[in-house]
Amino acid sequence: MKSRSGRTAAAAPASGRDVQPLMTTLNEFSRCVAQYDPHALPVSAAQSIVRQWAAPVTAVERVPLRDALDRVLAADIISPIDVPSHDNSAMDGYAFNCAALAANESTVDLTIVGKALAGHPFAGHVGTTQCVRVMTGACMPADCDTVVPQELVERSADSTSIRFAANAVRAGANRRRAGEDLARGHAALRAGRIMRASDLGLLASLGIGEVNVRRRLRVAFFSTGDELRSLGEPLDQGSVYDSNRYTLFAMLRRLNMDTLDLGVVRDEPAALEAALRSAAASADVVLTSGGVSVGEADFTKQLLQTFGDVAFWSLAMRPGRPLAFGRVWSGDHPGLGLPALFFGLPGNPVAVMVTFYQIVREALLLMSGATPQALPLLRAASRQIIRKRAGRTEYQRGVAEQVLGAPGQWHVTPTGSQSSGVLSSMSEANCFIVLGHDEADIAEGEHVDIMLFDGLI
Repeated sequence: MKSRSGRTAAAAPASGRDVQPLMTTLNEFSRCVAQYDPHALPVSAAQSIVRQWAAPVTAVERVPLRDALDRVLAADIISPIDVPSHDNSAMDGYAFNCAALAANESTVDLTIVGKALAGHPFAGHVGTTQCVRVMTGACMPADCDTVVPQELVERSADSTSIRFAANAVRAGANRRRAGEDLARGHAALRAGRIMRASDLGLLASLGIGEVNVRRRLRVAFFSTGDELRSLGEPLDQGSVYDSNRYTLFAMLRRLNMDTLDLGVVRDEPAALEAALRSAAASADVVLTSGGVSVGEADFTKQLLQTFGDVAFWSLAMRPGRPLAFGRVWSGDHPGLGLPALFFGLPGNPVAVMVTFYQIVREALLLMSGATPQALPLLRAASRQIIRKRAGRTEYQRGVAEQVLGAPGQWHVTPTGSQSSGVLSSMSEANCFIVLGHDEADIAEGEHVDIMLFDGLI
């Protein structure tokens, strides 16, 4: 059954992979994944499981080009024209026939017979001892195939002829051929591309004013905890302001998601159940923060065992160990109503951001129909000892700087306390220090992987 939004009543693994039976549970599927450990799942295994269940939305919308920024292309864009549409000059200079270079003379003398400007071509005949003054982008005259830059020529006193050294240019120099950038009938942009500003300009140059894009993924999110207060509410003793919804909103906004903020939900089974079912009925993905650890008031795990399906609850990761991934349905039992993928993020603010970028982000892009690129890593020398326990992946906050006088070389310093509750460390940092599952303590001067925040956060 498919809803008007393009969602289906049962989710299957992404296309291109073996499709599981309709009611195969994520838990059953996950147990077949290498390194599966429900108590301390390696990050790479968790990413593999999530990736296989992040099925893209099917609904497609046609939007004006100005509204296509950050949207995901639903189909290849085929160029209807050649770009450039005609042979043209790559610079200001003089167009001539390359036969003039074959006269075995040390200099070439040519008579100027006309001018060609961008949008104003020269239509006359050009002989082998003649040339045409051309500007950048101007059509190449029919009898010309080479352009000599204006700074390489000497003009006669009456400006009717030019002279330049025969070895100043080669035959065909400074000529851009029709279709050189993009040929008619070739793909200009591929399906799955997240549209950037340059892409809008490219499509405009092809005369394309509308494009087909995948509908925006809808993500519902809420925080759990009796101690949380929303902005504008007074703080009681023992209460704190909820920051997680604002970081989640901002991270989702950066990915151009359609967001649904369900606020703060109390640690009460009935309230949590109502929020989860409402979110599943309204969204493709449900994100929660808090309520997935082993505390006495963490009811989310119990509820999902009733009307959900969970692949894993705990990762070999720091910060972010208590992270749940599964599905939740809007009906009374798994398989009834509309499903949504579920990510139960930790409650600590830094852990929310780390798990979002390392686990959730790629899934959201895949479900949006995008072809996500791996987040780039750089190598940097640590300026101090970093304590690390083997057997888990760690994402520490750091400040990275390029080494003065050594382009391409970096060094990095941890921001101090790596507590997952110190949100200010994320504002202070400009990168994650990525310490692999099998790595142990890092010595001063030893190289580590870093993931820059620029363009990410």
